[in-house]
Amino acid sequence: MAGFVTSGAASPDVSDLAGRQVTVAGLGVSGVPAARALRGLGASVTVVNGSDGAPQRAQAAELEPLGITVRLGDEATLPEGTELVVTTPGWKPTSPLFLAAAEAGVPVWGDVELAWRLRGPDAPPWLAVTGTNGKTTTVRMLAAILEAAGLRTAAVGNIGVSLLDIVLGDEPYDVLAVELSSYQLHWAPSLRAHSGAVLNLAPDHLDWHGSMAAYAADKGRIYEGNQVACVYNVADPATEDLVRAADVEEGCRAIGFTLGTPGPSQLGVVENILVDRAFVANRQQQAQELAEVSDVNPPAPHNIANALAAAALARSFGVPPAAVRDGLRAFRPDPHRVEHVADVGGVAYVDDSKATNTHAAEASLGAYEHIVWIAGGLAKGATFDELVLTAAKRLRGVVLIGADRALIREALARHAADVPVVDLDRTDTGAMAAAVREAARLARPGDTVLMAPACASMDMFTNYNERGDAFAAAVQDLASGRGPDEQ
Repeated sequence: MAGFVTSGAASPDVSDLAGRQVTVAGLGVSGVPAARALRGLGASVTVVNGSDGAPQRAQAAELEPLGITVRLGDEATLPEGTELVVTTPGWKPTSPLFLAAAEAGVPVWGDVELAWRLRGPDAPPWLAVTGTNGKTTTVRMLAAILEAAGLRTAAVGNIGVSLLDIVLGDEPYDVLAVELSSYQLHWAPSLRAHSGAVLNLAPDHLDWHGSMAAYAADKGRIYEGNQVACVYNVADPATEDLVRAADVEEGCRAIGFTLGTPGPSQLGVVENILVDRAFVANRQQQAQELAEVSDVNPPAPHNIANALAAAALARSFGVPPAAVRDGLRAFRPDPHRVEHVADVGGVAYVDDSKATNTHAAEASLGAYEHIVWIAGGLAKGATFDELVLTAAKRLRGVVLIGADRALIREALARHAADVPVVDLDRTDTGAMAAAVREAARLARPGDTVLMAPACASMDMFTNYNERGDAFAAAVQDLASGRGPDEQ
């Protein structure tokens, strides 16, 4: 898989980094812990970062007293004498720094690769999760189930908690629930999880990976060397294809999850009960009840699938059925993920700002019967015809916002011409409040106003959290009868 090591040169051993010249590509949540860890191992560390703003200067001020060189405003030049590059997830394989490393015969590791190599002999196993959508929810569900079983665990990785901080910390764990992005997996050739899951595959980040095949291949890295279970989505055959292609340890099993009745070696749903036909004594004839659909919060179809994947990973680690139920009952979803904000005038208002691509938005739209849809933002190269075709019969109306809203408007004209559309040509701070007011005008009692943009947020907002907060604030203003500018 291209990109793991930029040349045929042998990678240095983590026990022999003292005095080595190591370049860290990027600051942020991953880069700062990587630089600290490498410096602690005695390496001579230089951090390069393209941005040169106040946040980056503050991080540089923290690192420089440790003897770490930070070079801001130049992300293309490989520092002289570099023997290893450790990259943060967002850097593309085609970045000039990596091309220079390849030419110089310098290997490239990701921060996850570094964390994996730094694990001690008694390190806890990793239960790893990837997929286009649902990763964070599934990992948090998994951590809740493991905790309900009395295990010392943490939800870590792409979820915002650095694996390096966990690996190098003093707190002991029995097992880790690890979220991994395709970026992280691309740069992690040595990773060998206890068990791994690919939740789903849909076009995303293709500008980074170059093609859907390359994106899928990087996701499939999570199965390499699995010891106990490779968990796949029965409804998404591409995930099972990745299992077939993986080189796993002898005895590792393929475990499917499905919203239908499960077959042997699968988890699924029977009469609103989540059941296990994989980790039971007689999977040909026996099914173990795990939880009720009502134990999943919220019980939308895509979230039930997340719960089944989390349960499969937990069961692969020997967690008892009661812990699955108790963990799912204790789990509370993060904000902006199919979050019910309020009911106003008989209309439900739901914030799914985290639906930043068409696959996530399709799952969200499929959870409600009559919808006024707030959509738009940065499309990231996506097309919307299939999404609109799937959702058309559910749409009461659509309110469009953001830079690439025309792409959705054109798909609606082709496939849902009778659906009323409001096109908001504004990006000021009051745009979301205007969108909510227009959605309220289109909605009828019993409808759901769903903000599931199917696009990224950075054209109008700092991130999807800020976008969701703006939606929730506008809904609260609507509920109170206040205008957006009233105090």
